[in-house]
Amino acid sequence: MNVDSRARMLLTALVALILNVLPLPPWLDVLRPEFLVLTVLYWSVNAPRTGGIALGFFAGLMLDIFQGPVLGQHALALSLVAYIAVREHQRIRSKPVFQQALLVLPALILYEVVLFAIDGWTGHPVTTPLRWVHALTGALIWPLAAPVLAYSAGRLT
Repeated sequence: MNVDSRARMLLTALVALILNVLPLPPWLDVLRPEFLVLTVLYWSVNAPRTGGIALGFFAGLMLDIFQGPVLGQHALALSLVAYIAVREHQRIRSKPVFQQALLVLPALILYEVVLFAIDGWTGHPVTTPLRWVHALTGALIWPLAAPVLAYSAGRLT
């Protein structure tokens, strides 16, 4: 991967981080997909050597700095999701985008399960069942997000 592609990867991760931490009204915040997780998943599947676990860890660490009650919880969850995506990248990449969305849903649920477990173990308040809506909206938006990320990567013209 050349310098231009790496810069595009970092730029998309930065935009996704901004979309994740952008303040929204509470009713809309419930529906917000985890843009950073979707971006890490995309790069882990399509550029596993450069966008994999390291991108997941550092993107999660940046998310922890902005909104994590425990430093490292998002980094751990995103690293785990990125590891699975890198491990299964050939299977995921070979599927059509709508089938990929069905594979992205368990990854997003795993991300939320890890955050839920860490919140419980550290004594932080466990939020409402609406926290699981992020996984569903993320899977629903994947068919739109993947082509946008592919375009930003220069793969579509």
